[in-house]
Amino acid sequence: MIKAYGSGNSGNCWKVKQILELTGRPHEWIEIRPSQGATRTPEFLALNPLGQVPIAVLAGGEVITESNAILAHFAEGTRFLAAPGLARTRVFEWLFFEQYSHEPYVAVARQWIAFKGLKEKNAALLPEKWERGHKALGVMEKRLAKHPYLVGDSLSIADIALYAYTHVAHEGEFDMTPYPGIAAWLMRIAAEPGVASMEPARKA
Repeated sequence: MIKAYGSGNSGNCWKVKQILELTGRPHEWIEIRPSQGATRTPEFLALNPLGQVPIAVLAGGEVITESNAILAHFAEGTRFLAAPGLARTRVFEWLFFEQYSHEPYVAVARQWIAFKGLKEKNAALLPEKWERGHKALGVMEKRLAKHPYLVGDSLSIADIALYAYTHVAHEGEFDMTPYPGIAAWLMRIAAEPGVASMEPARKA
């Protein structure tokens, strides 16, 4: 059976749990709290030397790291990832966008404010996170104002990847009112059978 290690209030871990649930893959979810040192034990570091979640351990013992790589692996051959070709390339464009243009700003602002209580300490740095996070949200809005999903006309792992931190962006004090296309998309995904909201943020 697949073993997945992750934290329920992490967007990157949420992605992994969702794709396993949505594809109906039998798995064991192992809740890990990095703030309690669980990712720094010798046992965990043997699985991922970076000491990060999520990870997935396949039935044969192979370990997959990086949330979007895990998404792509378990989506292979399902409706959540197109066959090789331009549509698949478009999905991967959004996956890279999520990791480089969205997550470092939207997720980090949430981490500082909602988890670590570092809003005052990082007061000089937060405006850049908000500015660049809003830039990424603006890119999404441009697409979603005219299309129901990020790629094609149905849910894909592009949507799963970006829903993760977008649906909790308010926890990083992002004002989402300028984004009606994103708001409709969030509601559309939340209504998908099997999609669950992430656990609320809580300070370590």
